[in-house]
Amino acid sequence: MKKVKITVLKTTLDKELAAEYGAENLGPCPMMTEGQVFYADYAKPEGLCDEAWKAIYQYVFALAHGAETGLFYYGDWIRKPGVAICSCNDGLRPVIFKLEATDTESQIDYIPVER
Repeated sequence: MKKVKITVLKTTLDKELAAEYGAENLGPCPMMTEGQVFYADYAKPEGLCDEAWKAIYQYVFALAHGAETGLFYYGDWIRKPGVAICSCNDGLRPVIFKLEATDTESQIDYIPVER
């Protein structure tokens, strides 16, 4: 399994939807900052939003296990092998992430419990 680089590309706000449904003074996500970088494989990296992880982990898992050898969705989504562009599931202020396969091997950082 390889590490996957996760970069925050953009924090957004759908002003029209926020005006209709959002709390007063709602702005872009306060948890993520454009340019932040995380590395992941089997587990959510420290500091990454839990909800964002739920939305992107299946792509991280695929890239960590070798999906970089092909293009996602038969080449009709992303043109670069080993890359996925995903967003969190916040409908008012989604955060856009770039996921990139790396050549860095994952290391288990815990001792598995035997039963």
